[in-house]
Amino acid sequence: MKDLNNRVAVITGAGSGIGRALAVALAGKGCRLALSDVNEMGLAETAAACKETEVRTYILDVADRDAIYAHADQVANDFGAVNLVINNAGVALNASVREMTDEDFNWVMDIDFWGVANGTRAFLPHLIASGDGHVVNISSVFGLIGVPKQSAYNAAKFAVRGFTEALRQEMKLEEQPVAVSCVHPGGIRTNIANSARTGASDNAAALRAGFDKLAMTTPEKAATTIIKGILRDESRILVGPDAWGIDALNRMLGSSYQTLVQRFSKNNLYI
Repeated sequence: MKDLNNRVAVITGAGSGIGRALAVALAGKGCRLALSDVNEMGLAETAAACKETEVRTYILDVADRDAIYAHADQVANDFGAVNLVINNAGVALNASVREMTDEDFNWVMDIDFWGVANGTRAFLPHLIASGDGHVVNISSVFGLIGVPKQSAYNAAKFAVRGFTEALRQEMKLEEQPVAVSCVHPGGIRTNIANSARTGASDNAAALRAGFDKLAMTTPEKAATTIIKGILRDESRILVGPDAWGIDALNRMLGSSYQTLVQRFSKNNLYI
């Protein structure tokens, strides 16, 4: 996909953060947009910022498998084609394995993994039918390394990475007209930390303040990086200098990176 003009782009979690920034950036490149979120007000604000192109909005809970499949068929019917799908919707949980509840664990997995997996599978036939499709799944730097108190988020984001990398290979082996990219953002200045759930013993305010200090990249910069990666058909798109650093650390040190993460976490997560 070398040209985005007049392509139909689907973005989940488009009501804020990276999703909104991607919508605005893709609108500027001439994409027609199918935007979804559970936040109706935020979704309307995003749509209002994309007036220069055709925009349709959909209220969608990506944790609802049947709703995702119905959404895929609805978008294809509304636009006549689907070229680009960005499975972006996500949530966060800061809690230890001992402390997190089943409800919270399932909440993260249903949105961050199953939302991505079902979103990919629901739209894949439409992407193939387009003759020039691209699926982009948002993982995280926490899909590259394990971090204390992020076990549920790690589980989801590692799963997204494995699922997406396997899919890319399948599309190539089957000679299907669908490119596949996995995105690993570092700290992005979004509201995900503010809406994150935390363990009972955590100081939620301190954790959120700590995240804000570490967030190096704006959503707009993240969107620019992701779109460049799409146009270059990159298999792995690293977003932010911290993402590049963490990826390099993992490659150089192997499992020994965990000692450094433990030291960092002792001062920043166990507060």
